Amino acid sequence: MFTGIVQGRARVVAIERHHEFMRLTLAFPEACCDNLQTGASIALNGTCLTVTQFNANQISFDLIAATLSTTNLGVLNVGDHVNFERAARVGDEIGGHTMSGHIFQTVKILTIERSEDNCVIWFERPAPIARYLLPKGFVGLNGCSLTLAQVEPDRFCVYLIPETLRMTTFGALTEGTDINVEIDPQTQAIVDTVERYLTERQQL
Repeated sequence: MFTGIVQGRARVVAIERHHEFMRLTLAFPEACCDNLQTGASIALNGTCLTVTQFNANQISFDLIAATLSTTNLGVLNVGDHVNFERAARVGDEIGGHTMSGHIFQTVKILTIERSEDNCVIWFERPAPIARYLLPKGFVGLNGCSLTLAQVEPDRFCVYLIPETLRMTTFGALTEGTDINVEIDPQTQAIVDTVERYLTERQQL
């Protein structure tokens, strides 16, 4: 389980690409590598991955076809940065919202509006997940737990504070970038339940 509170950025230092498979090695801040072990879970851009090898602060992960086709990790290059969060432990503060690290799909950044103290990012709102993207609802974007500020038929936006821009990759992203999306599971459960109930009522 993850909280959507990104702990920092990790830099891609090596990539091995094969057919529908990729081995990804990243350099993490040394302060975030305590008690690391093979088999541990770390979210990269919100995607839950398993540590396969590590040497000091360099950690490797294996990505299979399903992950490469659903997330933005397959287009990474050496030198790129990703958001990371280590798995939550019992007793940790949940400052965001509970997240599984299971990405639904990617969405593109449409526009970025920056001012002195604010950053507003608009994303596309594709049909398959549109009903789960609701005003003031939660969403996971590249591993960040964020609140939807405005929702329109084909797009939605979030407001980012300077601290979020400093700690995550959002401060350096550009329009057209693909972003990983995880839908809030409680929102999904409520929407699906209501839709199923209404459908059953109509059939009576």
